[in-house]
Amino acid sequence: MRLALFTDTFFPQTNGVALTLNRLTRHLERRGIEHLLFTPKSAPEEQYAGSIRPIASIPFLLYPECRLALPNLPAIRKQLSAFQPDLLHMATPFNLGLCGLRYANTHNLPHVISYHTHFDRYLEYYRLQKIVPLYWRYMRWFHQTCDATFAPSQETIDTLRMQGFQRLRLWSRGVDCTFYTPAARNTDSVKERYGITAPLLLLFVGRIAPEKDIATLAQAMQQLPDNVRSQMHLLVVGDGPMLPELRSQVPGNVTFTGYKHGEELAELYASADLFVFPSSTETFGNVVLEAMASGLPVIGVNAGGVKDLVMPGVTGSLVEPRRADVLAEEISRLAALPSLLADMGREARNHALRQSWESIFDGLIRDYEEAIETRRANREIKTG
Repeated sequence: MRLALFTDTFFPQTNGVALTLNRLTRHLERRGIEHLLFTPKSAPEEQYAGSIRPIASIPFLLYPECRLALPNLPAIRKQLSAFQPDLLHMATPFNLGLCGLRYANTHNLPHVISYHTHFDRYLEYYRLQKIVPLYWRYMRWFHQTCDATFAPSQETIDTLRMQGFQRLRLWSRGVDCTFYTPAARNTDSVKERYGITAPLLLLFVGRIAPEKDIATLAQAMQQLPDNVRSQMHLLVVGDGPMLPELRSQVPGNVTFTGYKHGEELAELYASADLFVFPSSTETFGNVVLEAMASGLPVIGVNAGGVKDLVMPGVTGSLVEPRRADVLAEEISRLAALPSLLADMGREARNHALRQSWESIFDGLIRDYEEAIETRRANREIKTG
């Protein structure tokens, strides 16, 4: 199999799509599957090697840290013609995804598309609700010729099916349980580093942006009773456009760390006592699974892909979205139940241990092969 991938975000950018695709390319290399990946250039040229093809880009208006590709179509077509892909995978529906889609349809090649982000829900946070119908019209057009649409959760599949999408397949996400592990716990060191004296450590990891409902968490921390607030401290790991505003709003028991990676991030996960993630726009929630692998119970919201991950009363709890008062009540309730937190943390770890990246990526490769064979069989029927 020769595979061409098109994505408008990739490592070293820090988001679920970029990190998942980075893991996928490494898995393809281990399996000996030849591939090219086209992505906007977001780092020095020397950081791209092997199968990665960086494309000139400019910052994207709504997400300045993300890039909008300025593709050289003849150059991309020349590379694809030389490579002769058996299948094309469009991971995003923007400029580079359109390049891949056009090439696949022009040459009648098998092609699949993955759906990673509920952009329709994002639009509400940026006061652009009026263009949601146009968004869905465009997305139905983009997906209509594909041999499969991959979605990361059952909630996302149900959403797409309601919008008229067909040929839907589940492509879930895994977690590295040897990297994200309770063994990385070093609470005393973390507390000393950030000047924390409270006994209970809460954690949020993600982009500090409106669509992550981070304002709901900030309000919940303000609404905690004084006796509860004094017993806990929240670490917010990430960065984004709302950071300056939130810094001026949160109480003194909230610390912003910026983006963290590698062993330092794994240590922060494992050193916390409770993961709090109020986002209602997730198609999956990679950070939730990383927290669970680290032995953390999770307070999430009963919306989006997170509700497929958290088992209420077993691995954590789910609360009503965008309700700071309800979130504050749940934080207060669980803070008073340390033995329950410990039990849910162990169950969360057990759940994560069953989510292997290797098996998930091998399943995706089988879906690739099926798309190629189905397209080939249909072509033979039409010609024979």
